[in-house]
Amino acid sequence: MDEILIRGAVVVDGSGAPPFEADVTIGAGRISAVDSPGSLRGRRTIAADGMVLSPGFVDMHAHSDLLLLTDHRHTAKVAQGVTTEVIGQDGLSYAPVDDRTLRNLRTQLAGWNGDPADFDWNWRGVGEYLDRIDRGVATNTAYLVPHGTLRMLCVGSENRPPSETELARMREELARGMSEGAFGMSSGLTYAPGMYATTSELASLCEVVAEYGGYHCPHHRSYGAGALAGYEEMIRISRQSGCSLHLAHATVNFDVNRGRAPELLTMLDEALDSGVRITMDSYPYLAGCTSLHALLPSWMFSGGVEATLRRLSDPDSRSRVLREMEVEGSDGAHGVPIDWSAIEINGVRHPDRTGHLVGRDIATAADAEGVPPGELYLDTLLSDELGSSCLMHVGHEENVRAIMRHRMHTVGSDGLLLGERPHPRGWGTFPRYLARYVRELGLLDLPECIRHMTSTPALRLGLSDRGLVRRGMVADLVLFDPDEIRDNATFERPRARPSGISHVMVNGVPVLEHGNRNDATPGRALRHGTGGTA
Repeated sequence: MDEILIRGAVVVDGSGAPPFEADVTIGAGRISAVDSPGSLRGRRTIAADGMVLSPGFVDMHAHSDLLLLTDHRHTAKVAQGVTTEVIGQDGLSYAPVDDRTLRNLRTQLAGWNGDPADFDWNWRGVGEYLDRIDRGVATNTAYLVPHGTLRMLCVGSENRPPSETELARMREELARGMSEGAFGMSSGLTYAPGMYATTSELASLCEVVAEYGGYHCPHHRSYGAGALAGYEEMIRISRQSGCSLHLAHATVNFDVNRGRAPELLTMLDEALDSGVRITMDSYPYLAGCTSLHALLPSWMFSGGVEATLRRLSDPDSRSRVLREMEVEGSDGAHGVPIDWSAIEINGVRHPDRTGHLVGRDIATAADAEGVPPGELYLDTLLSDELGSSCLMHVGHEENVRAIMRHRMHTVGSDGLLLGERPHPRGWGTFPRYLARYVRELGLLDLPECIRHMTSTPALRLGLSDRGLVRRGMVADLVLFDPDEIRDNATFERPRARPSGISHVMVNGVPVLEHGNRNDATPGRALRHGTGGTA
């Protein structure tokens, strides 16, 4: 007799097919049977009572690189039904590194992931990092080798092209990371030092990724004034290198792109029709979120973190920065002159110095303090040692809705989970799709939306035994009430847990039971090329 019987479920199997009623049994971490109601038995019964049973949700763009290791409960994702996360995003994460690179990354990424005290950084390579995850975490994890980290390791933080020797080393390190289980390479082309890369450098690295059957996941050069050109460059790299392409947080933002999503989708459809392999992810919110320092022009980061901090104290550099940001539109701010009222500080590294700014946009905070907003911005970066994060209120609902309906769309939360007021997408992305865009607006039907969250990302990752409710598949599963599921996280209460999700299983082990998180940590590192088995 199998361990678990889920009795009387409405199965939405992840394929996009219509729902059907069934009992489902689980044994040895896998789905052992899917059969008509009343036909199966198990040692333990979970009464679905007509709730929906679907595959576990795949977060195609997560920033849980450290939180998975420091917070074993990881309720932000488990409570949403997420069973697999793809990390190493936006070209910046913590492997492969040496001691120097790790020191720089810990400072640069403090606004994303924090810099936990007394943390054991006992890895340097990709394989060692995945081994650390294998000690037990809440969700399954797929890793992308970050291009910016590769560049920092092999070239440094300077704004220059790599030498032939340096590029060869980058290719070797990338190949090593892929052979150790990475699923591809991410790039962050508005973040230093990744933003210094040329098209030819990226294409050369993507050739390596293609040799291993992986994919390139770019945060491309602009989501503002140069957005469509940025997407076109990524498609060109994919054509040139033969590498599959997955577009991170695919959208077009700022006033210059209001209503332009159809242009992007036409470009993608033409590329798909010509044979380019493309998928994309998005989140169902209008605000973005990133490190506050990411808005600076790229030259501010040349030479590394210490050089950036020195420039923030230099009057001539400050004057040049503000001219580029406020008048010209810096490359870090997507080529659009900055609107300080759209930039809200939502997390800080040193609350004793800058905590009073949390929850306030820079224009309002500067007015209250009687200083120009640009000066407040630069002073905050300096006081907080680049550790601040921000919300960017720059999105458009019509663009969000158009993109989520595309056949190659998947879901990514892009959620930064630390800080005083993190973006609610870290806690609400998946139930928000199901509540707002399926139940309330009918923009997607339930089977299609579930497909976007499950089998489509599993196919992109090459996880042949996940993403569907079928006999023999790994039992990553979510049981939820389609009439009650709802995101409760808001910008004011960003850590509010969603409603309507009853049970979540990772590798056949319950991690959420009757809406409550238990202490199980059955998640493991998934390794590319193994078919998806942990």
